[in-house]
Amino acid sequence: MNAIKKIFKGIAYILLIPFLYIFISLILSWISVDRIDPSPKVHQPIYLTTNGIHLNIVLHKKHLNSTLRSGLKLDQGDQYLSFGWGDENFYLNTPQWSDLTLGNAFNALFLKSKTLMHVTRYQNKQNDWVRVEVSQAELQKLNDYILNTFTKDINNHLIRLKHQGYTSRDDFYKAKGSYSLFKTCNTWVNTGFKKSGLKSCLWTPFDFGLLDKYE
Repeated sequence: MNAIKKIFKGIAYILLIPFLYIFISLILSWISVDRIDPSPKVHQPIYLTTNGIHLNIVLHKKHLNSTLRSGLKLDQGDQYLSFGWGDENFYLNTPQWSDLTLGNAFNALFLKSKTLMHVTRYQNKQNDWVRVEVSQAELQKLNDYILNTFTKDINNHLIRLKHQGYTSRDDFYKAKGSYSLFKTCNTWVNTGFKKSGLKSCLWTPFDFGLLDKYE
C-alpha cells in the first residue's frame, strides 16, 4: 500500500507542475510594467497581431531603421512587416496546429534548440491588428531589439532560409537564443516592449497577456 501511495503522490506532484506554471504565468501576465515615459511625444503607430497563440510585432516599412530594412526581402508594394520569434523545428514542421506533435512540443519547450525570426509582408494594414502609439525613441529601441535578435553572417548580413516560408508573403531568418518554457514567442514580444520602455507584462508566455494592456 505504501508503494501505491508513493506512486499516486508522485503522479499528483507531476500533474501539479503545469497547474502551477499556468497559475504563476497568469499572475505575472496580469502585473503591468508601466511605460518609462508616462507622457511621451507620440509620433508613430506600431501594431500587435496574433494567430490566437503566437504574438507578432508589426511595423510599417518606413519605421524600420535602415540596417534592418536593407537586410530583409521586400517586394514591390510591401508596406508592413510582422516579426515573430520561435523554435526552428516548430516553425518549419508545424505550419498548422493540426500538424502539432507531442515530440515537437516537448523539444521546443524543454530542449535547447535553434530559433528563427518569422517575417511576414503585408501590402495593407489588417483590421484585427492592435494599434500601439510609440515615440521616436521607443521606436528606435524596438528596432534595435528586433535587429539584434537576428543572427548575422560574417559579412553582417541577415541569414534568410530560402524556400522555407509558408507562402510567398513570408520568410524565415536565422535567429539568436533558444526557445523554452520560460522564453516563448510571446515572452520575446513582451521583452521587446519592456526594453523599449513601453507598457508590458512583468512576464508572460501568453499572447493575451500583452494584448490586454492595449486593447
